[in-house]
Amino acid sequence: MKQREQELITSSRGGQSCLHVKHETGLNIYIMEMPDFHTAYALFGTKYGSVNTMFRLDGEKDFAKVPEGIAHFLEHKLFENEDTGAFEQYAKTGAIANAYTSFDRTAYLFMCSENFNPSLEILLNFVRHPYFTQETVDKEQGIIAQEIQMNEDEPSWKLFFNSLKCMYHAHPVRIGIAGTIESIRKIDAELLYRCYHTFYNLHNMTLCIAGNVHAEEILAICDKLLVPDENHHLEEIYPSEPYEVLQHEIFDVAPVGVPMFSIDFKLKPKSGEEQLKANLLAELVMDTLFSANTEIYQRMLKENLINFEFGADAPFSGNGYFSIGVGGESRNPREVRKRIFSEIERAKQEGFSQESFERLRKSKYGALIRSMNSVEANASMMLDAYMSGVKPFSKISALAEMTYEQAWQFLREEIDTENAVLSVIHAQGEIL
Repeated sequence: MKQREQELITSSRGGQSCLHVKHETGLNIYIMEMPDFHTAYALFGTKYGSVNTMFRLDGEKDFAKVPEGIAHFLEHKLFENEDTGAFEQYAKTGAIANAYTSFDRTAYLFMCSENFNPSLEILLNFVRHPYFTQETVDKEQGIIAQEIQMNEDEPSWKLFFNSLKCMYHAHPVRIGIAGTIESIRKIDAELLYRCYHTFYNLHNMTLCIAGNVHAEEILAICDKLLVPDENHHLEEIYPSEPYEVLQHEIFDVAPVGVPMFSIDFKLKPKSGEEQLKANLLAELVMDTLFSANTEIYQRMLKENLINFEFGADAPFSGNGYFSIGVGGESRNPREVRKRIFSEIERAKQEGFSQESFERLRKSKYGALIRSMNSVEANASMMLDAYMSGVKPFSKISALAEMTYEQAWQFLREEIDTENAVLSVIHAQGEIL
């Protein structure tokens, strides 16, 4: 047996354990054996998303700047090869496969109840063996251009990205994950290979697996199929981004019955454990202040300022960006914003319901513990931890130790009503 750098990470609260292996190829592998389950879930991910547009490697003097949308483009193309595509291979093992690209990562996944080992071999093989030609790239440009156009016609997509464009001056998070029709026209096969070899280096990747699997069998497959990558010490930078929002509101049109709105607060970005805790605090504060059982919610509902679509959004954070907000439907979104700001300023001075805060904290903690009975949730939790630079189960520990005093301090020091944006989507001709 090969000597490996490995550790067993255990959650004292949830009772689960996962094995972390630093493979000799450079790959970080996380495995959670769940022998009482019938299924298994695997994720092969890289720290490469839509915001990773400026980078350099060891020995390179200047930073490369590549067009937006390449990470998403790569995800599409990797499923193809010279012979049989990955989906056709998975059809033979019975596994259900998919992939996704977000702002900070790309992940390839499958779930199965049998034939796990051959399905894992398919995953490792197609992700590690890219095949691009200019002809197939040109064809894909047309397909992705249609996808971009469809996204831009979707009201909820416009609402979200209009808000980001109001908050961020230069950070690439303000651009859609698929890029723009103009940016993807600049992508060719050579550029795809360059970005692939930069970001799909095993030192920048992780394999996360949970379910009815055997760690030694997984590691044996990795030993057989993976070739070591040299660590080129990838370095990334992002455009300078001021604290202040670019503009405070934006109104746009789309075919909607009731105007949609989003009120988002631009916060100071953090990293690692600090960002993990900030995400939890932000979520708990906004849920405590604006959940359905609060006085302000019920009052706005009674006055028909909002409907049952209203609620707090999940925190949105990554390298160089962090925001939190509320959203819903309203024919008077500016008045809703006024009420939201007033409630936040009141709570900064007077505090908020400690009883509600504790109830929500315990509810979220219970949901996290219950999620550990899901192979998909456990594999995703390990992937999230790696991408965030924290250990698996850190979220459970952080939530368990969180206090009302920390939440009130976060509200007072981090959420600034003068650094917020209002994004609205309404029907053509509607006066707001």
